[in-house]
This record gives sequence, structure tokens and C-alpha cells, in this order.
Amino acid sequence: MPESSNLTRRTLLLAGVGGALAAAVGVVSPPPAQAAASAFHTGRKGTTITEIGPGILQYSLMSGVLLDGVCYIGSRNLEPTGILAFDVASGTVTHSTTLATGHSIQALAVDPVRKILYAGILQKAAGSDNLYRWDLADLSAPAVSIGRIGDRDVRDLAVSPDGTVFAVGGGGTGAPALWQYSPSTGAVTSLGVPDAKATLARAVAATDQTVYFGAGSTLGGGTDTSRAALYSYDRASAAFADITPTEMVNDPSIRELAVDGERLLASTAGSLEQSKIAAISLADHTSYELVTSIGKTAKSFAVIDGDVYCANEAGVLRWSPGAAEVEQLPLTIDLGEIWGLDPHDGGLVAVSGYAVVAAFDRDGTLRSEVDLGDAGAPVSAQTCMGIAVGAGFAYVGGNGGIARHDLGSGEVINLRAPGEAKDAEVIGGVLYTGQYNSQGIWSYDPASGEPIRRVASFPSEQNRPLDTHWDDCNRLLLVAAQADTEGGGSLWTYDPATGASTHAINPIDEVQLVRAVVAVDGVAYLGGDNAQKTGPRGTIVAWDPIAHRELWRIETAQANGIGALASHGRYLFALTQRGTLFVIDRPRRQIVHTVDLKSIAPGFVAMKAARGVIYGVSDTTLFRIDPKTFEVTTVVAAINGGWYSGPHLNVDEDGAVYTLRGRTLVKVDDHPRRP
Repeated sequence: MPESSNLTRRTLLLAGVGGALAAAVGVVSPPPAQAAASAFHTGRKGTTITEIGPGILQYSLMSGVLLDGVCYIGSRNLEPTGILAFDVASGTVTHSTTLATGHSIQALAVDPVRKILYAGILQKAAGSDNLYRWDLADLSAPAVSIGRIGDRDVRDLAVSPDGTVFAVGGGGTGAPALWQYSPSTGAVTSLGVPDAKATLARAVAATDQTVYFGAGSTLGGGTDTSRAALYSYDRASAAFADITPTEMVNDPSIRELAVDGERLLASTAGSLEQSKIAAISLADHTSYELVTSIGKTAKSFAVIDGDVYCANEAGVLRWSPGAAEVEQLPLTIDLGEIWGLDPHDGGLVAVSGYAVVAAFDRDGTLRSEVDLGDAGAPVSAQTCMGIAVGAGFAYVGGNGGIARHDLGSGEVINLRAPGEAKDAEVIGGVLYTGQYNSQGIWSYDPASGEPIRRVASFPSEQNRPLDTHWDDCNRLLLVAAQADTEGGGSLWTYDPATGASTHAINPIDEVQLVRAVVAVDGVAYLGGDNAQKTGPRGTIVAWDPIAHRELWRIETAQANGIGALASHGRYLFALTQRGTLFVIDRPRRQIVHTVDLKSIAPGFVAMKAARGVIYGVSDTTLFRIDPKTFEVTTVVAAINGGWYSGPHLNVDEDGAVYTLRGRTLVKVDDHPRRP
């Protein structure tokens, strides 16, 4: 397959913009033996920042629903958050609207009788409105806010035949509730929390008599959190009842719900097992048909003549109730992650995370494929994932794509890649990514003319790679990972020379994920964190990646987990998720220095060694650490990178730092004093 087949249809050409800016000024700290809280040094003059261009430009999406031949599509990680109206027949974007809050729209639901589209947003912090409505009878008018549910994020919406809207989500301080919006009164009210151990609700469906609530633990699973939980809510008695089919209770969560005639369609998100699909009688919730699906995802139900279609990781499935097996449709197009699937004109319309709307027959025969950028969608700078640089290119990860920046010519092309490149390295001119969700390690060689491809797979529950590092001694790529639904995590290794890979599950303990990894002299150092609010965290383990065994460990006794690791000489530098810096003397296996950096590193962080120092970046600041004196210097204040899942930085062969300032990729040419 030629490389061009793996690019978006809008190949982006951007000229690099050069600009020299003075380094921001920090505050002088005392010597390390007397280090106080928030201690920094002043950066040297002469540090320059070169703006390369937007990290990744694309139209990214997270939802789609079809009514009367028009697909309504919700954006993802774009600013401002917006909704498109895409006419399937003409293949064009005819209208759009923007919302005042949020970063992504995962929840869309139509009221077909009253011609209203409801939208629910995801947001970084609670407190803002997260429910909107758009009048489909007048698409020239903007969508308007209708209030908010108490949970931070809205993950799904449903409209009952009487026009009442129901919402579910999560991201708050407690378990998710079932919420109701009354169009007649404008009131948004909580109907209660059916499962106190659930961490996220992603599915809701409703009739005039009953609401169905689907939840579990998708992003923070493990310990004693809930598994798949399906509840009915009787609107007359205001009572919840657990109606979860027995075959579903081992899966992490309920993934999708839809009412079809006299049955409720329900699916799970799989982890240790394949996902399940059920058709449950509305009259008798104990009466149901259930089948094991294909893959770990079953979502976006569409029904044609009784047959149930839904999306999985590989495309589209078909299940005829009564049949013992689910069928994978033989699609001739890679759609990546599908965010909407609806019946239309005797076939199906799918909204792809690649910003593509595809129409096909019931047997999978492709009718049309339209790139939304070509159709008039507003392509703009997205918040980014991982970053890698080397051999004349910089790579920036986004949703369903990776932008390749040619640092010589300024040309930018977007490589299609399923999921998200959470972190990446360039090794011998070849890009290697840790790819979320459950995608393993992918590789791209720009000199080969071949598309990006998966080179290593790992247990699917080990789904979230977080940090990558090249172990030069063992010639291995190391990847630190988290198991979202099960708790804990893993360390992956990959040998580019042989293609061999290994994984060690829970190398720290059963609850700590591996958030950070760095290698020194053939030893991998693992930094532990914990997705749960209680339990151990902050452990650092010295690990033999060849023998797969622990060598030693240090318990830091911190309230927060390790966010990043880096090494120079005899010292290992560890920075927690709330800005506590530890320096560990590796030969002595002791912490020799501690300082509070939360004024410049209040949350997620990343670190890399280059030019004889340690560089770090937080959501707000690029800084460096002197590996002998441990003094901390602000290099760029208010860098405020446009990251989706935590900041990243990487360095080229000359030691220049690449990161984001806002949503712009920048090269920071810093000149620290040589130790």
C-alpha cells in the first residue's frame, strides 16, 4: 500500500515560522542542602523558541447521529467545541454551531418528533453548563445552553417519546447519577445514584415508563469498583432495579443501550473477555437473548429489519437475534474508531474517527466515503497527545492521526492511525508509538514509503500506554502502561531488530500502574501511580527488563504518584503528580534531595535528559534541573501547552527540546551551563 493511502485527504502544507524569544525569568533558589519550597533559578539569556506550526490540524470528532438524511457530528478536542450538520446525499457540511463550554461532545441525541438535537459535553473542570439543544427546524440559529448535570462530563443522552431528556456521565467526586431534563420546566434534576461503586456511566435509554442506566468502571477500574451494571428506573415509582444479565457481570461496564420496539439492546465493554450483546424484553427484564460479540467494543446500535448492527474496533458487526454468533461485515474501508452508526436508505451510515462519513450496504459494500475536511468541516488545531522527534521530523499525536512535520521543508502530513499516540520515540529514523486504546506499539518509517503499522500487541486490558523510553543498553523500546478497567499496569518491551516483544503485568504491585519509565545501564526504573483515590502509590522499582524481575524498590511515602522519571549520572530524578521532586542516589538506593515544585508543576509532567541537564514540562512551565546542584530553572514560563492527556516533550539529536506552546509545536534551543 502506498504511503499516500494512509494520509488524510487534506494534506497539510505549513511553512515553519521562526521566532527568537527570550527565556522567561524564574526565582533564585538556595543551595540544595537547604532547599526550600518552590526553589528556582534564573534562566540564561539566549534561549530561543522557534514556532514550527500547529501540532496537529484536523477535524476531530467524538459523536454522530443521523436524522432525515443529515448527520449531526460533535467535535473532539477542538476550540471552540462545535456540531456539524452533514448532508449525506450531497456529501457536504451545510450548517454548524459552536458551544460555549467543553472540549469534546460524546453525547448526542435527537428528538425526532420535536426536531431538536441535544448535546452533552466533556469538560476539564465541573461547574459550567454541560447540556445544550439545537433547533433542527432552524439550523441557522445557534445551539443554546439548557443547564448542567452535577457530574462533570455527559457521556450519553436519551430522549423518551414524551420528550423528556435523560443524561448520564461521570468525572465528579462521587458515583455517577441518572439525570433528567424537563423541556417544559427547564429543570435538570438528579434521579439518584443506583450504583455507589460505579466510576462512569456511558449508556442510557428511555421509554415513557422506564429509564435504563448503564455503568461500570471504565477509566478507573480495579480494587472494589463496580463491574458492568445495568439498572431500570421506574418513572412512576422512582425506584431502581438491577437487571444486569448474569453473563455480563464480569465485563468492566455497560457500553451501549437502545430501545428498539419491545426490546432493550444492551452491550458491554470487554476487557479480560470479549464484549457481549443482549436483547432484553421490556416487559420482562429476566427474559433476554445474549451473544458473545467479536472484540472488546460493541457500540452505536442500528437496526434494520430486526437485524442489529453495531461498531467494534475492526468495523461493523451484524447480529440477527436468535443467531448464536455475531458476524463481522467485510468492509473494504478502514474506519478506525466509529462514533456513529445509523440506518439510511436501506443501508448504513458510519461516522469515523478519521473524520470520514461512509455509507455502505447491509452486506458491507461501500457506497460512498467523504472526508469531512473536504466537505467543509472546520479543520483546526487539536489538543495533542505524545510527541517524538528525530531524523529531520517531528511527530505529534492526536485522535485518529499523527502529524508528521518535516523540519527542513515545513511540510506537514497527517498519518491515519487508530486511537491515540500517547507517547513515542524516533529510533534509527523510525517512529515507534505507544498507541491507545489497546493498540499496542505502532511503527512508521518515512523512508520506506509504507504506511504506519502495528508491530506489537499486548493483553487488551493493558490498554493505556503512558510513557516511552529507548533503552540504549539493551536496545529495547520500553513502554509504561495502565490497565484502565482492571487496575494496575504493565511494562512492555519491543526489540526493533527482531520484532520480539514482552510484557510484565503489575511489576510494581496489583494496584499501581506504571506511569513513567527510564533506563540506565540496562536497568529500567518504573514510577508507580494509582487511579484509585486510596491505596499505595509513588513506589519506584528497579527492574531487569531482560530477566523480568525486580532488583530493588523505594517507597517514597507520597500522597501522589510518580508523574515522570529521568536520569543523569548516578542520580534518578522523580517528579510526582503534584510537583514534589525527589532525587535518588541509585548506587546508594537512597533519596538524597526533595523539593516542592508545585508552583511550576502542579499536575501532569514529563522529563527528558539532554545537554547535560534534565528538562521538564508541566501544563504551565518548561524548566530544567541541574543534575549536580539540583537547582531548578524556569526556561519558558506560561508555555501552557495544549495537551489533552498531560504534557510531553522530546529532544532531537542535538539536544534541542520540542514541546507545545499553546497548540503550537515549538523548538526550544536552550543553552544550560555545562556541569
